Amino acid sequence: MNITMIGTGYVGLVSGTCFAEFGHNVTCMDKDAAKIERLVDGEIPIYEPGLDILVKKNIKDGRLNFTTDLAAAVGDAQAVFIAVGTPSSRRGDGYADLSYIYAAARELAVCLKNYTVVVDKSTVPVGTARQVQRVISETNPEADFDVASNPEFLREGAAINDFMRPDRVVLGTDSDRALKILKEIYDPLYLISTPFVTTNLETAELIKYSANAFLAVKISFINEMANLCESVDADVVDLARGMGLDGRIGGKFLHSGPGYGGSCFPKDTLALLRIAQENGVAARLVEAGVEANNSQKARMVKKIRDALGGSETGKTIGVLGLTFKPETDDLRDAPALSILPPLFEKGAKIQAHDPQGMKEAEKMFPDFKYVKNAYEACEGADVVVLFTEWNQYRALDFERIKSVIKTPIFVDLRNVYDPEKIRTAGFQYYGVGRN
Repeated sequence: MNITMIGTGYVGLVSGTCFAEFGHNVTCMDKDAAKIERLVDGEIPIYEPGLDILVKKNIKDGRLNFTTDLAAAVGDAQAVFIAVGTPSSRRGDGYADLSYIYAAARELAVCLKNYTVVVDKSTVPVGTARQVQRVISETNPEADFDVASNPEFLREGAAINDFMRPDRVVLGTDSDRALKILKEIYDPLYLISTPFVTTNLETAELIKYSANAFLAVKISFINEMANLCESVDADVVDLARGMGLDGRIGGKFLHSGPGYGGSCFPKDTLALLRIAQENGVAARLVEAGVEANNSQKARMVKKIRDALGGSETGKTIGVLGLTFKPETDDLRDAPALSILPPLFEKGAKIQAHDPQGMKEAEKMFPDFKYVKNAYEACEGADVVVLFTEWNQYRALDFERIKSVIKTPIFVDLRNVYDPEKIRTAGFQYYGVGRN
């Protein structure tokens, strides 16, 4: 099967590479010539474990190609996946910016030759696929095509496994002809008994938003319970375990912390709220989840300030982790980027380490100090704050930290460590939802 991916961002690059690994001939197209040149040379513009190896393998085997030539990429393709960005609009009102989607639809429309399935892979609001269909038909009335929705469910840091062994594959289309091609594309997953959810366009588009919103609300719920635990001298880790063992609830996403972030949850929850509002439907639970998440980040500012005795002015904060989760270089809506600036503005000095996120963070916050490892981040610090639970931060040598830190205070925003163990090492310990 000849497949074209329009867009070589996170979704497009991972999906295209994995399709090639399935045995399809894949061309990834992007307007950014510099990015394409880097990809041709095997240089990966994002950090995703194992992706570099898979890209190089499939380039070598001749199944994965990169180009800036849209016409050449689309011409012989049986399926064209639109995987361009859909960020929140510049108005900051939660609406998804679909300008890149519609621009891609117009440009690919004139390149269509034979029957082609045009697939929305990007996360888009309900009704977008119908608009893509209209745009292509208006641009090229002679085009023989169908539009489908195939939302992605990739977790950063585990994207390859998520693609190769997914919980489910959602295929939204009104065309039996398009459905047949999509099932052929995903046939390797069908053979390993992956559940396929076949539905109409609108339902497929809404599934992604609904799933992300539910998980975001679950995170906000456990964070509110963590705040309650702190007030009544309960332990949220034990509480979450007690809840999670109920098969109706499950333990995933019941980890309290500084709030959710990343490329999906913040954007998708706001977009779902706008979709509901436009259709005159209340989405109070999602709205409450968003508000709770914002409040949680503000609460973390106060937690760090209180750990410093009520004032951060002139104090040095050692930061462990900047990305919104481990095994990614993604800083989009990372809690650290909401929590650290208010402290910095009140006179705190920030010295930070992150295994993958410092290069991007330095562009955003050039006045922070960036160091080579976790222990350098602790040198001379008045407090050390663990923001991201990278594996290399899970077994820190606290005797070594104590020898370089100014004041032995440890704020564990991910509840990685046993409080008593850290206190026994001579530190003041502050977790989330535990005393």
